[in-house]
Amino acid sequence: MKIAVAIFYVSVLLSLEVIAEPLSSLNITKGLRNFEVEHVDDTVKIERNQNPDATITLTAPACPETCVQPIEAAPGVKTIGLYELVEFMQNDLAVGAGLLIDARTPNWHQQGTIPGSINIPYTTLSTYSGANEIDIADALEQLGGKELGESWDFSNSPSLVLWCNGSWCGQSPAAIRGLLRLGFPVNKIHYFRGGLEAWKRYGLNVIVL
Repeated sequence: MKIAVAIFYVSVLLSLEVIAEPLSSLNITKGLRNFEVEHVDDTVKIERNQNPDATITLTAPACPETCVQPIEAAPGVKTIGLYELVEFMQNDLAVGAGLLIDARTPNWHQQGTIPGSINIPYTTLSTYSGANEIDIADALEQLGGKELGESWDFSNSPSLVLWCNGSWCGQSPAAIRGLLRLGFPVNKIHYFRGGLEAWKRYGLNVIVL
């Protein structure tokens, strides 16, 4: 009888631990509950929504106007996930060795962006997307490029992570292709394919302008 009672109490304690686990599982990664980034002139704390029952609005874009994108945005460009993005933000972005690029048009950017991002729309990086020489020059200067006559020197440019709305959005892939045509080093470009959709699905906060 005593053994049965003891087993019962152990079972109850284990059950309580299982019930309590979601409260401790809302970290960003194992051992990382939150971190800070600089956004414009402010410091923003990045953390997950601590409500385990929180929901987000599902996005169902129409195709063929907006269709799922390939895993590879362009040959040689590394595609990364949310884990790698967080590492990039904590390291490269934090020390000024990287830039996080919201490649969407300004109307999308204003509705909500990943903290720490700067908005360089894909439409400013390619004549195919309507950019003129001034648009392109302004964008490349923001990316650390130095104009050398007819070409650009990107030797001092930081590593980039480009993103847009999600795996179905073609804005950051278009920006990446534009950068490559302009001679930006492929090894300095990374593609966060999940975009804002993956960021929000994980319950991480956004900046609304």
